[in-house]
Amino acid sequence: MANILIIGASRGLGAAFSVGIPTPGDTVWLVSRTRPDLERADGVRRQWVEADLASPDAHRTVADALAGQRLDALIYNAGIWEQYAFTREYDFESVSESETQRIIAVNLTSAITCVQALLPNLRQSVGGKIILIGSTSGLENGGSPEVAYAASKFGLRGLGHALRENLRSNGIAVTCINAGEVAAEIAYERGPDEAIAAYGGTRIPVQDLAAVVRCVMGLSNVSCVKEIDIPAITDRNA
Repeated sequence: MANILIIGASRGLGAAFSVGIPTPGDTVWLVSRTRPDLERADGVRRQWVEADLASPDAHRTVADALAGQRLDALIYNAGIWEQYAFTREYDFESVSESETQRIIAVNLTSAITCVQALLPNLRQSVGGKIILIGSTSGLENGGSPEVAYAASKFGLRGLGHALRENLRSNGIAVTCINAGEVAAEIAYERGPDEAIAAYGGTRIPVQDLAAVVRCVMGLSNVSCVKEIDIPAITDRNA
């Protein structure tokens, strides 16, 4: 039975992770601002941790909720972007300072502080895993013009590389999964075929990413997957 923390879990990919990753008997803490769906007859114990990751105290709220319990996997899935990101209306010069600061705080700063606060919990596990959900926007020559978002996802990769060096002696593996566009609006329960059909195969079904996370979590404590890049097959920039 595993203890799993999913940060950024109320909807989209995070909600899919909360359904597609745990198995009966597992305990999952779901961190989000809005309450996720906790009532499922699948033998998984789910607990909501209400937190705004833009708040400088969010990491303390999360650590207090775990109350010193063992943590086998920390999945940092939180990610926000500029108002007009990924559209032709995006204009770097019109992005407000407050919007930029919030993107960096949620996507990167909170990832650092949450991991730091939860290291005592992760060290209790044999072969603990930290899985950071990045983006192909954070890869070299990824073609993304969204400045704050791309910078935060580049930073998340740097966080992963540096953490790995700090945590080798603890046997805690750190993986960054750089995903392309995800069909996050199509719920996990509706299946990958619906997601593929809805977007003509241009967006990745959430089931694919859940499967990758399960694979990483299932590896022995000898293996360490550093990074996985998962663009849609139609994405020529990634």
